[in-house]
Amino acid sequence: MKKIMKYLLIVLIIVGVIYATYFFITSNNTSAIVYKTETAFKTTIEKKTIATGKVVPEDEVEIKPQISGIIESILVKEGQLIKAGDLIAKIKVVPNEAALSSALGRVKNANYVFENSKLDLDRNKILYDKQVISTQDFNSVELRFNQAKQELSNAQNDLQIIQLGTREGGLANTNIKATISGTILEIPVKIGDQVIESNNFNPGTTIAFIANLSNMVFEGKIDEAEVGKLKLDMPLKISLGAINDKEFDAKLRFVAPKGIEDQGAVQFKIEANVHLDTAFFIRAGYSANASLVLDKKENVLAIKEALLQFDKETNSPYVEIETGEQKFERKDVTLGISDGINVEILTGIKPTDKVKVWNITQPEKIESKKGNDFE
Repeated sequence: MKKIMKYLLIVLIIVGVIYATYFFITSNNTSAIVYKTETAFKTTIEKKTIATGKVVPEDEVEIKPQISGIIESILVKEGQLIKAGDLIAKIKVVPNEAALSSALGRVKNANYVFENSKLDLDRNKILYDKQVISTQDFNSVELRFNQAKQELSNAQNDLQIIQLGTREGGLANTNIKATISGTILEIPVKIGDQVIESNNFNPGTTIAFIANLSNMVFEGKIDEAEVGKLKLDMPLKISLGAINDKEFDAKLRFVAPKGIEDQGAVQFKIEANVHLDTAFFIRAGYSANASLVLDKKENVLAIKEALLQFDKETNSPYVEIETGEQKFERKDVTLGISDGINVEILTGIKPTDKVKVWNITQPEKIESKKGNDFE
């Protein structure tokens, strides 16, 4: 039994030696990592930011009625071009019972006073013609008659407005007309809907939205970290989600003086005038992105941002410069602006320096020359 254990131990030792030898040989045959290098170059770097938002008409109005009632007819459709003064809809007035009753009573009272003053005027006219009463007395009677006549006319007009929404010879409040020329964007009511007049206590029911689609504005938001770099009249490039491969020029016209907190970040509203292309029809409310150039430098020395390394303790940027074959030396650098791909180098390296590409994902194998083995 002891001899068997002895032989087994010897066999295990021999196998272990063979495995260790094989591992050592294969490990030494693995090719070393060879780092590539790149040199700095001259380029133009633009630092941009993107503002998300939408395009809306510069002039958009809501058409509201001046009298309450029921929509009797709608004479236009959404998307239709109209001019200022065109008829949009008609309203059928539903009189208020209390107001109607009061108006009818006022007309009757005014008529009684008018009839009485008319009789009084006729009697005094006869006496005046016979020079029984003075001119002053007759003028007073005539004045009361004219006042009664005017009061009757006012009462009748008020009754007609309550019943029909207009007075004879006046502007028909039941006719809803466009106040500007443009396109009908939306008609949020339909025939039979009850509408409320616009007054000091109620905004009223909107009959239609009208806008001039030939004059559009970009409305968006930008982060507080970048709002300080904006200037009025800055150029923008507007990209619309509904129109691919087309950018529209715009000019910044407004930056909000007050920010709005949105999901933990402070955003500032911006507006820009959009220069439209007549070849494209832009609809109100298209989602859009605005590209703004915050900083730009031309013909600067730069490297790819991926070549940068950062000190673990100080977080200072540096690169590794080749000093010999696969030998590198650390060089601290001072950075300028970056566009996320290229970064400006202010100090630290020269255009002829070869910068190490340190972040390779796989080692490169050096192929042996024909007839010779790499050692």
